[in-house]
Amino acid sequence: MSDRYARYKSFEIDYPLERVLRITLNKPETYNSLDKDGHREMAYIWRDIDEDDEISAVILAAKGKAFSSGGDFKMIQENMDSHQALTRAWKEARDLVYNIINCGKPTVSAINGVAVGAGLVAALLADISIAARSARIVDGHTRLGVAAGDHAVINWPLLCGMAKAKYYLMLCEPLGGEEAERLGLVSLCVEDAELEAKSLEVAQKLVNGAPAAIRWTKYALNNWYRMAGPAFDTSLALEMLGFAGPEPREGLASHLEKRKPAFDKASNI
Repeated sequence: MSDRYARYKSFEIDYPLERVLRITLNKPETYNSLDKDGHREMAYIWRDIDEDDEISAVILAAKGKAFSSGGDFKMIQENMDSHQALTRAWKEARDLVYNIINCGKPTVSAINGVAVGAGLVAALLADISIAARSARIVDGHTRLGVAAGDHAVINWPLLCGMAKAKYYLMLCEPLGGEEAERLGLVSLCVEDAELEAKSLEVAQKLVNGAPAAIRWTKYALNNWYRMAGPAFDTSLALEMLGFAGPEPREGLASHLEKRKPAFDKASNI
């Protein structure tokens, strides 16, 4: 198999089936958080996958009790303190979404436990998303004090409807696996013990299918996301603008101190 993935150090890569590549988030001690290197690698691995003729399907999975816990606190602090770090994060967050959308290979996500941040972006933009019953999907942006920008505006309203998207994104309410499936946010919900086997089963079906027909179907359907590109670009810009203000500083402090945030209620925005 190709060694083009040797430079990706932030997750494990293996080939569980012929022509299936599996990306596994493997930092269970921090609930699979991503530092700035992991964030960059998650954004750009999809370009290599798209160009890899030896791969027909991709699985995104995670080890441990959680799927992903978002960007680590150090990266969040750097976004608040450094314009250079913030513009880098903006570019990577933008490229992450569009690179997944434009990757021609069909993707399957296997979501276990808590799912937040860049891992959740990739999981919910996957073509087939499979959640364990115990999954806990949370878009935590407004809890941190920034706009929901890193993917939610491009796909949550389409997947589960505007009313539900506003409820879960503005309030940061968690979604279990069953509820996520009921609302259409994920494709399937399975028992925890069945998650890996189901992801492999779906990937095998994709490999066995007509490759051009499947990839062109994906491309056409993803035009719904491309049409929402301007809304996504706005949300991402507003998220980054928020890092320059006081709200994420209070949001981050509240996370570190394990308390509820006390945001200033007198905003004139």
